[in-house]
Amino acid sequence: MLNNHHIQKTELFLKASFDASVYLNTHPEGKAYRLEHSYRVANIGRQIARQEGFDETEMVIACLLHDISYCEEFGENGWKDHGRRAAQIARPFLKDLGLPEDRIQDICYGIAIHVDDEADFPGERTPFALSVGDADNIDRFDAYRIHESLHHEGFLEKSYEEKLEFVKNRLERLHQLKTMPLGTKAAEELWQERLSFYILFFQKLLNQLECSKEVLPV
Repeated sequence: MLNNHHIQKTELFLKASFDASVYLNTHPEGKAYRLEHSYRVANIGRQIARQEGFDETEMVIACLLHDISYCEEFGENGWKDHGRRAAQIARPFLKDLGLPEDRIQDICYGIAIHVDDEADFPGERTPFALSVGDADNIDRFDAYRIHESLHHEGFLEKSYEEKLEFVKNRLERLHQLKTMPLGTKAAEELWQERLSFYILFFQKLLNQLECSKEVLPV
């Protein structure tokens, strides 16, 4: 069961931080995407929490806040540090929310390590903490992200040979990612499901490309 009061306060805090951001308000498409992504990650995190027996409210809060540092303009190492900065922003809010200190620590550690697996304070790599990054990674492999990545890579503007190379490289990388360890059994099941979907899509795309230049031998 969710503590709806805590969730609503977290949503308001996240949206207010984004609404007050000079950077995000000058990049409205980025603002919309980051909020949508945060909700998707929260829903994935809740699914993991439900299957693993974690507190669903705490996981949803952690996932909603994992990218709150996007309210600030990144400096030289901003992207690499954005998990650690998000934890710094989240901690005072979590204290005001009245969560126990040990739960604040677990939530903040999960947020801090979700980018590069490193925090700027001591903590434990609990299954809960690892699940924040797992949920974030799982969201990178779904239908919306196929569209986004192909658009970002300028796939339609590539030559036939470039498209072929791009798809082959993507398939090779996807097969490598299938062996990546995750923090829980629930996350591993979701990860394999999403990657299988991606591999099927890009394999079909490769098959279609290979049929686009000649009549193939039977």
